[in-house]
Amino acid sequence: MRVVGISDTHSYHRKINVPDGDVLICCGDITWRGEMNIIADFSNWLKELPHKYKIVIWGNHEVGFENGPNRNAAIDLIRAAGVHYLEDSGVEIEGKIFWGSPITPFFMDWEYNRHRGKDIKYHWNKIPDETNVLITHGPAKGILDDTTNNGSQGCEDLLNRVLELKRLQLHLYGHLHRQGCSVEEINGVKFANCAVLDDNYRFHNKPINIIEI
Repeated sequence: MRVVGISDTHSYHRKINVPDGDVLICCGDITWRGEMNIIADFSNWLKELPHKYKIVIWGNHEVGFENGPNRNAAIDLIRAAGVHYLEDSGVEIEGKIFWGSPITPFFMDWEYNRHRGKDIKYHWNKIPDETNVLITHGPAKGILDDTTNNGSQGCEDLLNRVLELKRLQLHLYGHLHRQGCSVEEINGVKFANCAVLDDNYRFHNKPINIIEI
């Protein structure tokens, strides 16, 4: 199974030369601040792509999609494109268990923010033990999570849960742009930061991750 990952497209999705694959995964931050016209165009773009399976989660920039008035309309647009929308939920594809969550550590009161510790662990504890492919908006601590000015900013509570997942083969995310379009393998698990923009929100036409599982 060939998995293609993208993240943090922030309206630039049509600039991406998306490789062929079996499963296309978007790890969130499709918009700048929850603009519905961007979601509508993103959904139409997904319809044009040939991948047999597609999965989308939201990110912290999808403002208003957690509890706001556009929540249901945005999800409906994604699902109408034949896409699996995941929010602390999963889907089985050809025998592989995929689980997705938009949650990230609290930062400036954006969407899907949770304080580190008990609040965020509540969400990570929902990840099933049998998960093969984990999709989160943000990274685990210390794995392709470097930032320009503040060093490693990934979630330590997420890392602890990831280390418990004995069947995990792949973890995809974005959110922290500096190490976007990078893959690292640790103890047989592939970690992919799929962000396509840099820290200054400039589009970098780098190869998108293609991972065999």
